[in-house]
Amino acid sequence: MRHEKYRAPIAVILAAGVGSRLSPLTDDCPKSLLSVGGSVILERMIRNCLSCGMSQFVLVLGHRADEIKQFVDKAFRGIRVTYVINDRYRETNTGYSLMLAAAAIGAADFVKFDADVVFDVRILRKLLDSDVSNVLCIDQNIALEHEEVKVITDDQRQVIEVGKSVDPNLALGESIGIEKIGAETGKRLFAELSQMMGARENLQEYYEAAYARLIANGTKFRALDITGLNWTEIDTVQDFAAAEAMFGSPITTVSRDQQWALEEAAGKVTVSTRPWQI
Repeated sequence: MRHEKYRAPIAVILAAGVGSRLSPLTDDCPKSLLSVGGSVILERMIRNCLSCGMSQFVLVLGHRADEIKQFVDKAFRGIRVTYVINDRYRETNTGYSLMLAAAAIGAADFVKFDADVVFDVRILRKLLDSDVSNVLCIDQNIALEHEEVKVITDDQRQVIEVGKSVDPNLALGESIGIEKIGAETGKRLFAELSQMMGARENLQEYYEAAYARLIANGTKFRALDITGLNWTEIDTVQDFAAAEAMFGSPITTVSRDQQWALEEAAGKVTVSTRPWQI
């Protein structure tokens, strides 16, 4: 049950990469500023967060950082956003980018997003409503191959292993690139990332490598099944085409209170069961 002074986690968005596999679409545009279904990818993400009550943002930028900052500042005037710049984005990966966000996050819960994931807002609502501190969103309806970040769990959905090298035959599904991290785990996560990135051979590691190390040392993560809800990661031109087919219209998310009013009017819920007010 949530504390009545519950605060929505900070949204941490990793958007430092070049997106070279999306060429020629990204030749003159950052990947996160491509338009899918009439809405910019980053705009969809931020609007989904705002509609769920998330009002603080940390954006880790690198490639074409100024263009992304200009877009966000113009499209979302007044939101609380901290920009963190990864000047080494060409020689590093998501683990390094997430490490750089430590000071901006401080001692707060956060939800980490890969900036190239387009998703149904119901995924985020389901994640925020979870009472578990550390949660990985998992899709079971995925053909698991080498590229996917695979997750093995026990029968209680507690994560045992996570990473691209995980045996697909043992995995529950794919981690979609959206996770909730509790404040206490955040401290351990950033300490782990800092230690890892002190070695040059780890600069290209993904943040999931740090999750795996924490899990191996006893930190608990839970898998949240979001199978059946729309999402897609956009790495290639083929992925972009799939996203266009899946999200064929501009974003039309409503606030949580608006959604609840609609469901209440339909007799599906009562005011007393609003989870974010408990």
